[in-house]
Amino acid sequence: MTQLFKSKDQPYFYVIAEVGVNHNGSLERALECVDKAVEAGADAVKFQTFVSENLVTSSANKAEYQEKNTESSESQLEMLKKLELKFEDFRLLQHYCMEKGIDFLSTPFDEESAAFLDSIEVQAFKVGSGDMNNIPFLHQLNSYRRPILLSTGMANLEEIKEALVAIPDCQVALLHCTSDYPAPLVDVNLAAIQTLRDKFNQVTGYSDHTEGIEISLAAAAFGAQVIEKHFTLDRQLPGPDHKASLEPKELSRLVKALRGLQLAWGDGDKRCMPSEMNTRIVARKSIVAARNIPLGKVLEKADLTIKRPGTGLSPKYYYELLGQTATREIEEEELLSWGDVK
Repeated sequence: MTQLFKSKDQPYFYVIAEVGVNHNGSLERALECVDKAVEAGADAVKFQTFVSENLVTSSANKAEYQEKNTESSESQLEMLKKLELKFEDFRLLQHYCMEKGIDFLSTPFDEESAAFLDSIEVQAFKVGSGDMNNIPFLHQLNSYRRPILLSTGMANLEEIKEALVAIPDCQVALLHCTSDYPAPLVDVNLAAIQTLRDKFNQVTGYSDHTEGIEISLAAAAFGAQVIEKHFTLDRQLPGPDHKASLEPKELSRLVKALRGLQLAWGDGDKRCMPSEMNTRIVARKSIVAARNIPLGKVLEKADLTIKRPGTGLSPKYYYELLGQTATREIEEEELLSWGDVK
């Protein structure tokens, strides 16, 4: 987890494979998701930890996207019960992630779940957008002094400020987010990533609910250092989040592309790079004798031209050479040097 919070200016993209509830309540499927996330090269795999009865009332409605992707006759509570893993399952998942060399993260959705995750020393808490204004809950998380990834979907700047005030003792990464599944491009608002970075001076990231990998890559270019993307073994599986998730091969492409962008980021110092040196010599030009120039000749425009290669005097000295006197006989197409004139 050290990469995530080293520096807000460090060109490293911390990639979270957000399994969430895409295991559909199956520990075996959750373990397989860990394997696929490792194969894809993700830095972390993230789950959602909750006790359904602590999370929603028995009469709570489902969101529109949940209605569309699950059985319409069931309540939100009934839906969540099918997707719930036991606390002991998360303990096993954490150990499995440690064995596989990938960070284990989870989003607690209630106080009991948060206390459990703290008891197993989860590396960081993810706070979902639905709880980013839940100040009492944030106070509880703050008491654990663990890093927090704070999703900011549906929030304005004042609400984000209030959330940060509630967690002063935690390292924080602010994740821009659009809380729709899949999120429409017109509402993505990637420029808000820079706004969060500039306004709050925190590590910033992006929790991506769009389809495909393109917006995640664009978010990285906007300065998002943490990229979270929903991940499933199969988008055709039943459940609320599969349709807005990447499958294993797509996650691999995303990670590969982000690692390439990471290499290409550089240090911001504009200079001739090592790979350009040969091209520089070939493609740049030098000041060349346009005709035979006798010893003692005062150089004029007709004596000089500019041609490749770039191993002689730079064209920027053209006007300085005019009016100088040749110190030797210079043959046509010879590259000039300062020793040729006085």
